[in-house]
Amino acid sequence: MNPALRNGLLTLSCDGLRMPNYIRPRIAGASVFFTVALAARGDDLLIREVARLRDAVRQTRAERPFRIDAWVVLPDHMHCVWTLPEGDADYPVRWGAIKARFSMSMRKQGFTPPPPIGRANGGVNPSLRRKGEVGLWQPRYWEHHIRGCEDFAAHVRHCWLNPVRHGFVDRPEDWPYSSVHHDCRAGFTPPLALGQVSGGVNPALR
Repeated sequence: MNPALRNGLLTLSCDGLRMPNYIRPRIAGASVFFTVALAARGDDLLIREVARLRDAVRQTRAERPFRIDAWVVLPDHMHCVWTLPEGDADYPVRWGAIKARFSMSMRKQGFTPPPPIGRANGGVNPSLRRKGEVGLWQPRYWEHHIRGCEDFAAHVRHCWLNPVRHGFVDRPEDWPYSSVHHDCRAGFTPPLALGQVSGGVNPALR
């Protein structure tokens, strides 16, 4: 793990707040938890068009690799944990590419995005217009730099458990749009993978 993460580094961003002086941290090789949401909360576009989302992620990873430690797609938002390559801290460019590719794919099939959100009087950040994100995605996202193995395990479990918390399924493995299936195939039984053991953390994640 990046040594900077062992020193207790914690960074948060806040959706929906005006942060004119906000600068995203750039920690090379970091593991980072993200929440990314559609502008139209309550929509189910992400699971209806999950194949397009997967294509956008696949194309972006081919250009700018990163490791997926956990990912869950809900109807109108998604959570994931990435680990960036050593010496690389540019996750904003990756998210911009994923969001723009998905938006472009939707427009090509005739999808009309909802009215733009953001600035006063219905205006939008010009940079979002250039990226092709206008009207479909919330302009900001939540990020949290992982501080250690316990923190890593907690955020991976958050991804796995989120469909249960939202009431979509009774068990994490019943939700089809989750990386929990990969972990189950790797030999983590659901009780172990979800931390329902002594100490609350999957030993494989320590």
